[in-house]
Amino acid sequence: MSRVLVIKTSLRAKSNSDILAERLIEGAKDAGHEVEQISLKGKNIKFCIGCLACQKTQKCVQGDDAVEIAEKVKNAETLVFVTPIYYYEMSGQMKTLLDRLNPLYTTNYKFRNVYMLSVAAEEEESTSEKAESGLEGWVDCFEEAVFAGRLFCGGMTGMGEALGKEDSLNDAYDFGKSLE
Repeated sequence: MSRVLVIKTSLRAKSNSDILAERLIEGAKDAGHEVEQISLKGKNIKFCIGCLACQKTQKCVQGDDAVEIAEKVKNAETLVFVTPIYYYEMSGQMKTLLDRLNPLYTTNYKFRNVYMLSVAAEEEESTSEKAESGLEGWVDCFEEAVFAGRLFCGGMTGMGEALGKEDSLNDAYDFGKSLE
């Protein structure tokens, strides 16, 4: 089994994506994985300034929470990004974090499988395609890693609404159990 890092990117209280992430984590633990989770709520993550100093030092020059998160990402074997879908894209804070993981390109990162769980008010399966494509673009920059799977759960708008969506809760649990 592997070391799984789940990164919850919603900043909303009682978010549907956080609720489903908890079910995913239960499934992953029941499958025997060691799971750590990080929430971006309350984290100070600045925008990448594009200086590229990190390509030589493997460290970002900005001293914020992204530095510690990058170290956890580097040492996890499996990554799961959990995001609400905003305007048919990943959350802005998720994109900002992905940009700030630039120091990892030149390191001996351990992650091989990268997954996405996304949640939206819209129900069409195509709703999450652009967000998935964005994450796939990030994964493509890491030659040892693959975009290994995704779960989209639609039809949720109100805070905590996921608690009443038995199918989505079960899907998230099963998705967690299926992680490699």
